[in-house]
Amino acid sequence: IMHLLFRGRLKLLAASLVAVVLLTWLYLLAGNLENGRSLFLTPCLADTPAAQVLERAVLESRVREVEEENRQIRLQLSQSQDVIAQAQDGNYGNQQWVASADTGPEDGDNTAEEKSNRTECSRSPVVQKCELIHVACVCAGHNASRDVVTLVKSVLFHRRNPLHFHFITDTVANQILSSLFQSWMVPSVQVSFYDADELKSEVSWIPNKHYSGIYGLMKLTLTKALPSDLRKVIVLDTDITFATDIAELWGIFRKFTEKQVIGLVENQSDWYLGNLWKNHKPWPALGRGFNTGVILLYLERLRRIGWEQMWRLTAEKELMSMLSTSLADQDIFNAFIKQNPVLVHQLPCFWNVQLSDHTRSEQCYTEVSDLKVIHWNSPKKLRVKNKHVEFFRNLYLTFLEYDGNLLRRELFGCPSQSSPENVQLQAALEELDEDDQCYDFRRERLTAHRVHLYFLQYEYTPTEDDITLVAQLSMDRLQMLEAICKHWEGPISLALYMSDAEAQQFLRYAQASEVLKNRKNVGYHIVYKEGQFYPVNLVRNVALKNARTPYVFLTDVDFLPMYGLYEYLRKSVLQMDMAHTKKALVVPAFETLRYRLSFPKSKAELLSMLDMGTLYTFRYHVWPKGHAPTNYAKWRTATTPYKVEWEPDFEPYVVVRRDCPEYDQRFVGFGWNKVSHIMELDAQEYDLMVLPNAFMIHMPHAPSFDISKFRSSSSYRNCLNILKDEFHQDLSRKYGSAALKYLTAQRNI
Repeated sequence: IMHLLFRGRLKLLAASLVAVVLLTWLYLLAGNLENGRSLFLTPCLADTPAAQVLERAVLESRVREVEEENRQIRLQLSQSQDVIAQAQDGNYGNQQWVASADTGPEDGDNTAEEKSNRTECSRSPVVQKCELIHVACVCAGHNASRDVVTLVKSVLFHRRNPLHFHFITDTVANQILSSLFQSWMVPSVQVSFYDADELKSEVSWIPNKHYSGIYGLMKLTLTKALPSDLRKVIVLDTDITFATDIAELWGIFRKFTEKQVIGLVENQSDWYLGNLWKNHKPWPALGRGFNTGVILLYLERLRRIGWEQMWRLTAEKELMSMLSTSLADQDIFNAFIKQNPVLVHQLPCFWNVQLSDHTRSEQCYTEVSDLKVIHWNSPKKLRVKNKHVEFFRNLYLTFLEYDGNLLRRELFGCPSQSSPENVQLQAALEELDEDDQCYDFRRERLTAHRVHLYFLQYEYTPTEDDITLVAQLSMDRLQMLEAICKHWEGPISLALYMSDAEAQQFLRYAQASEVLKNRKNVGYHIVYKEGQFYPVNLVRNVALKNARTPYVFLTDVDFLPMYGLYEYLRKSVLQMDMAHTKKALVVPAFETLRYRLSFPKSKAELLSMLDMGTLYTFRYHVWPKGHAPTNYAKWRTATTPYKVEWEPDFEPYVVVRRDCPEYDQRFVGFGWNKVSHIMELDAQEYDLMVLPNAFMIHMPHAPSFDISKFRSSSSYRNCLNILKDEFHQDLSRKYGSAALKYLTAQRNI
């Protein structure tokens, strides 16, 4: 269809060219009729010398106009032929096109001849196919790290080009984002990190009243922070949402004149007009000033004009009277532009629609569908006053809760830029046998899960004998968190297996909870859902690897520790010299069938409830082998720790050093996930020591989906047995003859 349309356009242009040529000569012929007298002059003046000169000039002017029109038609005809040729080669649609009078090469360094050949009808690609687009962002802390993920999702959703993200981060954001992108494994996306601490000295001398603090000034340092060979970059705040392909914004660099170095959108508030309140004195700005939430920085040219020295001189001069910045880097950018207006390229306002209570953002657009970028430049975020706030809110929530796994798509027609990890993963997946009855289990082990560490703020400095409670959970166990926090005052590392939407529900729950929001020593790590099984041991390992204390208490989230267990365990690790010996301290497990339980405050009270039938030893009626080796009869009268031997299917909850073996990730869903871990601890010759004055109680809940599958599916149980055998074989290869007892024990069951 496209081919036929261009064929038709070609014929139309050719016919137009012939018609214009014929009309031109008819026009000139008519102008010299009646014995050479021109139609432009009255008969009485036509024969005078002055009239002849005037007539010649008029005719020459008209001929030039017609020739220019012919040239334009020939140019359009030529371009149409080029487009048709591209369509025939199968290349049409691989480039994004715009019509613009001032569109030029990337550098804006055209020759005079090239400039003279450009017209309003000329077309050139905004961004070449597969051209790499660079995006920079300053991101510090837990909250900004969450915000930037929504920004990145909106960019990835619309993009059709490879991207390189440059993050200027503090230590916290670096850990969070590096882990996130490494586990996200998005094709054709590169990520680089730059240490904000190394840049603080560049801006720390500037007094700043803005809530962003010193990080709000970091964008001034980008010519120094980013690689010297990086020529241009799009700079974004973390509270930005894209509604279009970022390549359109990148293409605006081509519209810069040779002198322009910065692209900005005009400020949509009255801040720089100085009329918001009495005695309001803003920094100097050009008119309404410019907003720095979205910036096009031509780094190469900025370095050439000495940007670092120029902004410093501007800041020093204005600080003599202003004393501090109110809007961080934005004040200094605007003061600089006021002195050097020729250096700024004003972007259309729809590239930075600023939403806060004091902006005129509604004047920027007639239809909300025309918007390109939404900027939530207010701490109040979704509560700003705007008649279209519901539209903006829905757009924001779309990307906030969007499944990030869906953004792992390859760019069509561009060379693959997969990471080495991604290449290895694909190779491992290709080796799997799809006819294997346990294919789904084996594939789950290779599934890449996105991980967002420290989803909420975490601030804690551990001590030498410190212990972190380690557990995992999904959305259906969320109600246990407050109770656990009341029972365990020490640090906690929790891995939460959730979808993007569920993670936001959890965030709202945690921020509304008086118990949870006051705890800064709980690390929440989101493992995003992917695949059909619950990857329980993978999720456990995320929580284990991100514990920061020397010792960990490996438990499940549906158990409540006895009151005071944290301090008791800290004393125990010292008394038993855990730092220099391989010991696993067993915390005896009990259970109740009552949703409302008067929790025992001592061992004596627990034994009384055990005798009365209010409490039971854990799973004694359905899975006694899991905890029978704890020897509850001995525990009743024990006053000192005692050693127990490993037995098949033993799965106690233990305190170990943080450098213990990880959980085996082949076990997913229900069955043998903890059993295999205790078996490997025993293979590494850990002594299993039962603590005489420690206990924990399992609280009742509905059966999980995975245990239901285990009970109802024979193929599920059969595959679990196959995985058990393979684990035994791997254990024997790893630990030699010492591990043969596990294989023998398994065969005797």
